[in-house]
Amino acid sequence: MSLLLLVVSALHILILILLFVATLDKSWWTLLGKESLNLWYDCTWNNDNKTWACSNVSENGWLKAVQVLMVLSLILCCLSFILFMFQLYTMRRGGLFYATGLCQLCTSVAVFTGALIYAIHAEEILAERLPGGSFGYCFALAWVAFPLALASGVIYIHLRKRE
Repeated sequence: MSLLLLVVSALHILILILLFVATLDKSWWTLLGKESLNLWYDCTWNNDNKTWACSNVSENGWLKAVQVLMVLSLILCCLSFILFMFQLYTMRRGGLFYATGLCQLCTSVAVFTGALIYAIHAEEILAERLPGGSFGYCFALAWVAFPLALASGVIYIHLRKRE
């Protein structure tokens, strides 16, 4: 049982790390190494002084929705981990981790919805940018976090506390 708890906790921490990097790092959209767009800043590489010059992103409504959903997924994932630890030490033997599983399923829905909105409305979000470019690694990390959070939620729902 302790090995299973260790694996579930490690999976949850991995999901948290993926969500933090996907939400806060600077590569949701890249243009040939010269420009990078994340959820918060539009960064351009300055060759003169070898630094990134960053400015705020556009006020696009779809981008704001993605920002809200990714932050919500982080909050829900943190909440579900805290809830899991609380239930682990206070729940009676034989109890199920329904609340933790439900929070984690909501995390996966929020990540899925945010990444899907970004994928579908990328042209509108990136309207002022040069044509070309591709999705960055943060976008891919969000898609990787989605099935992991979904699997984690299902595992929590079926997990029983044993002595």
